[in-house]
Amino acid sequence: MRRTWAPRGQTPRLRHSYRHDRISAISAISVSPRRHRLGLYYQLYDHNIRRRDVCRFVSHLLRHLRGPLFLLWDNIATHRGEPVRRLRARHPRLHIVPLPAYAPELNPDEGVWRISKAHLANGQPEHLDRLWGDLTLALEELRDSPAKLRSCLHQSDLPPFLS
Repeated sequence: MRRTWAPRGQTPRLRHSYRHDRISAISAISVSPRRHRLGLYYQLYDHNIRRRDVCRFVSHLLRHLRGPLFLLWDNIATHRGEPVRRLRARHPRLHIVPLPAYAPELNPDEGVWRISKAHLANGQPEHLDRLWGDLTLALEELRDSPAKLRSCLHQSDLPPFLS
């Protein structure tokens, strides 16, 4: 929810229903080692993300990005376990860099979701399909904006080697 406006003296009213529809998302910002070009990769799901979804997403990154792949990961349960260990064993160029627990300020991906949520703020899609489309549009606009992607890196408290 974001701040909004209303005529003076009239409290804005928001109507909503409690539904259990969901969109889960996974994303990654890539930084090319030589030219420092930025990219945004994401996938959306209509269910809670599982380990196999994470492995599928990382496999997608491995197909599209050349050279060593360093993933900065938080310690969420879907980032651990046997499927992830098998994936790491199959791909020696995949390197996992764990972020400290409870340190979202170090995760540049948090900036992706901050910007995307701001884009969606105060919207009221009637159907999940509309929300899916709005979220895709927000992510595509972010993907097309190197300045906004770079701001995601700068807002994190990571070392400046990624800037």
